[in-house]
Amino acid sequence: MTQTLEISDELAERIDSHREDDETREEFLEELVTIFETEGAFLQEGYSE
Repeated sequence: MTQTLEISDELAERIDSHREDDETREEFLEELVTIFETEGAFLQEGYSE
C-alpha cells in the first residue's frame, strides 16, 4: 500500500540538499529510518555521551 506524506517546501529543500545525485526523497527517508532503527537514535554532530 502506498501512502502520501505531505511535507513543507522548506523540509523538502532540506532533504534535497542532503540527497545523493540519483537518490529519490523516498530512498533518502528510507535510509534515515534504517539508521534510526539500527542505532536507536540519530547522532548529532559534535555530540558524545
